[in-house]
Amino acid sequence: MEHTLDPADWTAFRALAHRMVDDTLDHLASLRDQPAWRPMPEEVRTALSGPLAEPQGATAAYEDFLTYVRPYPNGNLGPRFWGWVQGNGTPLAMMADMLASALNPHMAGFNQAPALVELQVLEWLAELMQMPKGTSGILTSGGTVANLIGLAVARHAKAGFDVRELGLQGHAQPLLTVYCSTEAHGWARRAVELLGLGNAALRRIRVDGDFRMNVDELRDAVARDRRDGHRPICVIASAGTVNTGAIDDLPAIADLCREEDVWFHVDGAFGALAMLSPNLRSRVAGVERADSLAFDLHKWGYLPFEVGCALVRDAEAHRAAFELKGSYISALDRGVIAGGLPLAERGLELTRGFKALKVWLSLKAHGAEAIATLIDQNVAQAEYLARRIKAEENLELAAPLALNIVCFRHRGSDALNREILMRLQEEGVAVPSGTTIDGRFALRVAITNHRSRLEDFDVLVDAVKRIGAQ
Repeated sequence: MEHTLDPADWTAFRALAHRMVDDTLDHLASLRDQPAWRPMPEEVRTALSGPLAEPQGATAAYEDFLTYVRPYPNGNLGPRFWGWVQGNGTPLAMMADMLASALNPHMAGFNQAPALVELQVLEWLAELMQMPKGTSGILTSGGTVANLIGLAVARHAKAGFDVRELGLQGHAQPLLTVYCSTEAHGWARRAVELLGLGNAALRRIRVDGDFRMNVDELRDAVARDRRDGHRPICVIASAGTVNTGAIDDLPAIADLCREEDVWFHVDGAFGALAMLSPNLRSRVAGVERADSLAFDLHKWGYLPFEVGCALVRDAEAHRAAFELKGSYISALDRGVIAGGLPLAERGLELTRGFKALKVWLSLKAHGAEAIATLIDQNVAQAEYLARRIKAEENLELAAPLALNIVCFRHRGSDALNREILMRLQEEGVAVPSGTTIDGRFALRVAITNHRSRLEDFDVLVDAVKRIGAQ
């Protein structure tokens, strides 16, 4: 007897599938009435840690999802979630993920419409970032991989030797150095370690009072490394730092990189998407000059996890860093593999899912202008929150407001502010996250939420005051 995982009864499965969609839409429509976060009861932890049992069927498995999983996420769907930098997703993009999974294409390339959809999306994104026609790119799982791709291309393009052939072991080559600010995201260290450059090759440049990279110190560091016989290959600039949302002086860093023949990489994880807004574009001016740019559409693009993007100005340099030929993936003149697997030559992965569909459907349905309007709205909400904090006697800003991240404290000890943060979350009021700025613990409100309203920030401020008084 031969077997399959298709339903034995398509009619019954259709009813279950419709129920799943209806239940999910009911859940999304009621988010404002739900707690911002729920602690998991012990019985849930127990239920989700047992051994694999006998098959129970799709309906029973779905009931377990409703009981043990859906009520206890990290909360980023809700209107008062501002922790870390996480988007909400949208109902349309949710359906796009379902359609993509149902189609289940292999996104290395192939002679297929899904590959053309990704190439079109990449062209749109390059245009929105004002990068030149012919810019290469790839959609990734997120900013870490997108940034890693940019740095890998930089290493290959600027090493001065064939780093793919020779590697970095046992050869009389200069130390390849990379530069970022002390406020750069932790991906930079992971990337230099993974690429064999080593943490010792990552130069951390101090920041000014606005948490922006000190360009004079950067220039001195590059010159010092050249004098010491090292080879500077890449500067990583931030368009929205992880702690405070600070934006490095991108034009000045771009100028320095051109003068020094160093690769200019921009980590624009969320901030680069301010390029979509005519009102905010000047704040991230210089993004369009990047040799490589990384950003996340599941952050300020409001899409569901996961979809990031790496753009590379020099398409040939991008291909050269990753191209690999094998007889098992050789192109033919016609048929399914006609045209080869060009998307596999732009990153680490051969197998990738159809991330592009949710971007394509969303841009076609809503337009870039709708996303720009929401980005403007989030920045206006950050400015509103900052004004509320300044007006309160017992609250204070912990860092300047650069874009959409508000860091603030209750006037008191670090222990007090940690307790306020944990109670905000445990009471289901709101989910900011915490960070340390200038040695002091602060609440961090990262606003990339298309469901937030001004009244939600009033709820936050009032709750911080109440808990602080308690």
